This record gives sequence, C-alpha cells and structure tokens, in this order.
Amino acid sequence: NSATHDIAADGVYVNALNNLEQAKYVGWQGAFYNVAKVLSQGALVYIAGKLELTIGVVEAWMVVMGIIGAILLLMSLYHYKVLPTGGSSTSVKNVKEAMATFWEVVKLFFEKKYIIWGIAFIILFRTAEGQLTKIVPLFMRADRIDGGLGLLTSDIGIAYGIFGATAFVLGSILGGYFVAKRGLKNSIFILAIIFNLPDAVYTYLAITVPESFTIICAAISVEWFGYGFGFVGVILFMMQQIAPGPYKMAHYAFATAIMNLGFMLPSMVSGFISDYLGYKNFFIWVMIATIPSFLVAWFVPFKDVIKDPVAE
Repeated sequence: NSATHDIAADGVYVNALNNLEQAKYVGWQGAFYNVAKVLSQGALVYIAGKLELTIGVVEAWMVVMGIIGAILLLMSLYHYKVLPTGGSSTSVKNVKEAMATFWEVVKLFFEKKYIIWGIAFIILFRTAEGQLTKIVPLFMRADRIDGGLGLLTSDIGIAYGIFGATAFVLGSILGGYFVAKRGLKNSIFILAIIFNLPDAVYTYLAITVPESFTIICAAISVEWFGYGFGFVGVILFMMQQIAPGPYKMAHYAFATAIMNLGFMLPSMVSGFISDYLGYKNFFIWVMIATIPSFLVAWFVPFKDVIKDPVAE
C-alpha cells in the first residue's frame, strides 16, 4: 500500500512540475511524507507509553492502532475529495500486450544515459542510513550498562514527536529551497554530507552516553534535520535524472524500488552487525559505511536538462 501511494503522490511532481518547481516544493513533500514516521515514533509512542502505565501494554497499543486506523480513514476521505484524477491513461487489451509494454519499459530504463551511475547513486546514498535506522530505537531503550541510553517510551515519544518532527520539517523545506537556488548538480555533495550527519550524532552519543535529556533531544534534532535536508537530494535525482523520458512514472517507480532495496538490504544485516560489534563500534562502522555515498555523490555524472533553470 505504501509503495503504491508513494508512486502516485510522486507522480504529481514528476508529471505536473518542472525541475525548478520540483526543487522548490519537494521539501514540502518530504516534510509531509515523513510526518507519519515521526508521528508513529513520537506522539503515538508517547501516548502508548502513558497508557501502558494505566491500562496495560496490550490495551495501550490497541488504542494507538485504533487512532492510526481513524487517521487513515479520514485521510482517505480527504484525498478522495481534493486530489486530481490524473487524467486518462493508455490501456492495454490483453496480457500479451501488457507484457510487451512491461519489457519495453524495462529495456528503455536500462538504456538511459548514465543509468548504471544512477543506480549506484540511489543504492549507496542510503546504505548507512539503512543500517543506522533499525538500531537507533534499540540503542535508545537499551540499559546504560549495555551501552544504550536507557530512555523510557514516553521520553522517546517527546524527543521524536516534538524535537525530531520540528527539525525534520525545517530541514525538508530548507533543503528544497537550497536546491532550487543552487541546482541539483551543484548541491548533491553538500546534501550527501548533511544527510549523513545523523551517523556522526549517534557515534557521539554511543561514545559519551550522555545522561542529559537536553543533549539527547539536541542530537535527535540534528539527526532529523539532516535526514530532511539531505533526502531531498535522492528524490530530486530520481525525478530529474532517471524518470524523464517515455514511461516517466514507471521509471520513477523502478528507481524508488531500487532506492528502497539499497535501504532494506543493509537494514536486514544491521542487527547482526550491532550484536557483534556493540553499539559504540557499530556506529563507528556506520560512519565508515558513509564513504561510498560520498564517492558516488562526487563522481555521479549528470545529464543535461534542456531549458531548465535548475540545471544551469
């Protein structure tokens, strides 16, 4: 469901906006795109943490899941009323024609100029993030004697729901306007640096293991600002460097799937690596794992974008 929704939502940006408009507004898209993630890790976790103390763990999470269901229902009604239809689409008459179209889409995707570089970029850009993201919640809750921060569920909810959410929205919006002003090609390496700020933040937290909740909240703010600001880069790269041409939506969907593969595969092994190395050494390893993303951001070639002020 999430993948289908993402492609449809991103299609508005791919088909309806030029490159300058994409850069200006993709930050807003990124902000709202990740509100659900921040909400689920912040406000709803805080509510669950408080309810656990009064009605029990199972009942607390039943209430939270009910809230999530109500939100989804309301949003579906809102989308049904306000979103554009997207116009008519070309239909296929039979399975044979559908398969022929599919293989044509695949063929044209891999014939794109610099496509190997593009695939390498969208895979490696999120490799370190994929490892970090899955271990951070465990690190937050682990006892201090085990190298964690020993936070309560409600504390994590406050840190992410207030500080993380605010920083992410700010980072996403500023990242979009930053690229709109400089152009994607001139911004991509800076975006890669800022996107990997969270890796340095958690390395610091794992080494120092601070007791101050203020320091932890500040670190989480830097984390989410970096994600919001830097994630603009990979989204715009897929929109402007990979999607253009015939079958824009299909090729953007391919790129998104490949990007998520670059996130999910490192996530799958992150637990084994963390158990083997321990939190401190794991986060140091993640810092090392950022090197490929910097290299590919520096060397990735860009196709010329005709009559587009962003590309100049």
